[in-house]
Amino acid sequence: MHVLIIGGTGLISTAITRQATAAGHDVTVFTRGETEADLPESVDRIVGDRTDRGALERARDALSLGCVIDMVGFDPADVDTAVDVFAGHVDQYVFCSTVDVYHRPVETMPIRERAAREPAVSEYGAEKAACEDRLFEAYRTRGFPATVIRPWHTYGGGDGLVDTLSTETYVDRLRTGKPILVHGDGTSVWGPCHRDDVAAAFVAAVGNREAVGEAYHATATEPMTWNQYHRRAAAALDAPEPDLVHVPTDALREAVPDRVGPLLDHFRFSTVFDTSKAERDLGFRQTVSWEEGATRVVGRLEADDAVTDWDADPEYDAIVSAWRDATARFVADVE
Repeated sequence: MHVLIIGGTGLISTAITRQATAAGHDVTVFTRGETEADLPESVDRIVGDRTDRGALERARDALSLGCVIDMVGFDPADVDTAVDVFAGHVDQYVFCSTVDVYHRPVETMPIRERAAREPAVSEYGAEKAACEDRLFEAYRTRGFPATVIRPWHTYGGGDGLVDTLSTETYVDRLRTGKPILVHGDGTSVWGPCHRDDVAAAFVAAVGNREAVGEAYHATATEPMTWNQYHRRAAAALDAPEPDLVHVPTDALREAVPDRVGPLLDHFRFSTVFDTSKAERDLGFRQTVSWEEGATRVVGRLEADDAVTDWDADPEYDAIVSAWRDATARFVADVE
């Protein structure tokens, strides 16, 4: 099948491009040409802006398309345009959404695909939910063959590993035994899923009639606490047992609001997603363990000479010291 990937050079879409090619599909990526990616030689490239209707129409008319995978649909108006352009011309339109469409904190877990979505957890989540609504409305009223896939925390490539303070020095801090700041008491639940596993869900949806008109979670099936996240990463990197420093989320929000955006919208919430539907229809599995995935990421960083030294972020240690001093004063005052 000929597959057009709108945005084929990002974190997840690079893996989709590779896997779709390996599966025997003819793949063309439609990008702005601003991001380099190591793609198979057989992949064709079209340079264009997905907000330009004419560019999408030219791509449609130049190719004998079976499926479109839209990895960069963020504006409902752009999704409306894509529906108009591709309706009647493709057998399937696979849309990359996000678990941010759900309201948090959640009422019940595991979270299923019909969980409550309002109020939105973020503006990004609200926009993605609106995009989904347009697609499913087009499916109901026009038979538009939409499939929606909702990833969670996807990692891989050379972007490093996330942590509470969003620092590029996290890997070196782990390996050198420096204190690691953790929000709350570290028992909230998080679920990293390697991009290779997430990409496999998208590729399995291509040409899959069972998936038309459906939404799926492509998320970790082995979630863990944040304490486990850090300890398991340290073990995988043959680093010392991490020195975890727990700081309340509210205190971090007041003290360093510019560093905790992901914490407020994402990290602080415990979430476990039901993947049984994706397992049934798409054969979805989490095959890359957190230890293996973390090792891959650090190997890539080392190959690119991109591991940032721990002392490049002096504010991190200032925050840790300030909290430890405040805790000591609190204990002394109470005693």
